[in-house]
Amino acid sequence: MIVLDASVLIAHFDARDAQHGRALKALESTGSEELGASVITLAECLVAPARAERLDRAHTALGDLGISELGLPSDSSTALAALRAQTNLRLPDCCVLLCAQRQHASLLTFDAQLANRARSVGVKLMAAG
Repeated sequence: MIVLDASVLIAHFDARDAQHGRALKALESTGSEELGASVITLAECLVAPARAERLDRAHTALGDLGISELGLPSDSSTALAALRAQTNLRLPDCCVLLCAQRQHASLLTFDAQLANRARSVGVKLMAAG
């Protein structure tokens, strides 16, 4: 499995985003690998479509990519607090890391700080296009 960060998904869905081409290439290179994103990541990606009243289209696009919504188990608070303390990342980024850790998955992100912290906690990175 490959866990996707919001930076990749937002760039993929916004043709005006500076990373759009890179996101297309990166997602194409995943092949048949299963894709997932934390519930928090998906919420971040759905804010702009919600504002534009295009949630149906956004959900369809996410479904077309085959992205699984990865929930956070009820015992996640301690693990998230530990990741936040260890990495000094924002909680949404900690959710991404926790999902990657629990799924034994690679991480695809365009966020250099998140990538560096992922390496420091043993999360493998997928080349980001």
